[in-house]
Amino acid sequence: MTRGPKPKENAQRRNKHEHAQTLSSSTTEGRALPPGLGIKTAGARRFWKTWATSPQATQWLETDWAELEITAKLVDSFYQGDTKVAGEIRQRVSKWGATTEDRARLRMSVEDQDPGEAGTAADVPEPTTTDLDAELYRLLSE
Repeated sequence: MTRGPKPKENAQRRNKHEHAQTLSSSTTEGRALPPGLGIKTAGARRFWKTWATSPQATQWLETDWAELEITAKLVDSFYQGDTKVAGEIRQRVSKWGATTEDRARLRMSVEDQDPGEAGTAADVPEPTTTDLDAELYRLLSE
């Protein structure tokens, strides 16, 4: 048994936030990884590709892309063994909506897309399994 009055049949939610945004789940072409960054690890290249083709990237300005470059350098140093930068990386990606909780806090939602409408990936080469395995082995054996 519920308490209180019965809800109206045509009840509407009225607390929608004025800055809430809905993004398309289609992947974007994104930007290619700038060669001048000097990214050495496959993990950092994968990080760039993930964020450059994310639904959030369709809304980014030049300042956001500059932040992605800085964060990619931090991720590169993380994969090279500098684990002290992990907290900084987490703070930066949370501002872009990295997790479900982050997107809820930012009032960001991603609409579903039909599987046949998938976009193309950026020109960043996909790291091979051997690259990732070798990198993981190097990190674990230090």
